[in-house]
Parts: sequence; C-alpha cells; structure tokens
Amino acid sequence: MSTFAPEVVEAILRHMNGNHSDDNLLIARAFVDPAATAATMTGLDGDAGVWNVTVGERTTAASVTWPAGAITERAEVRREIVALYDEACAVLGVEPRPH
Repeated sequence: MSTFAPEVVEAILRHMNGNHSDDNLLIARAFVDPAATAATMTGLDGDAGVWNVTVGERTTAASVTWPAGAITERAEVRREIVALYDEACAVLGVEPRPH
C-alpha cells in the first residue's frame, strides 16, 4: 500500500468534498450501495479511495479500489477518481459530464 503525504490527502479530500460532492454520491451508489443518500471522501492511499457512505440512519466507511490498480503518484489520483466517476455513471445510467 502506497501512502501519500498528509497534506496531499487533505488537499484531495478538500477538493472532492468541496467541489465534487455529487460525484462522491455517484461513486457510493455505484460501488457501495445504490440506496446511499450521502457520501464524503475521508481518505485514500495507493490502493483505494475511502468514503463514509450513509444509507438510511447508518453511515459506514467503504473502500473502493482504483480501477487501474495500485498508484504511487499524486497525478494518478485524479486519473483514478475520474475513472471511478465515469464507471459510476455507466453503472447508474447517468450521462457523464465532460472532463
């Protein structure tokens, strides 16, 4: 498992939760539970992203592996999150927005 520097993780989480909360929910619905009503990205490492996913009254942490496998570079995080978003749209039948 590759670990990114804490400041890198914080910046990515701030960006995902501040600018892409709808994308977080799409990823949670596609890969964790279609009944999810909320999702917040809470962590990531070289193997996966981690989201707190709310279904009903319960919130649980869920890990979603990167589509291309393990990553080691910060630039790869964006590529993998975009790939998760695109796959989530395909699974859910949602038209993805341009990147």
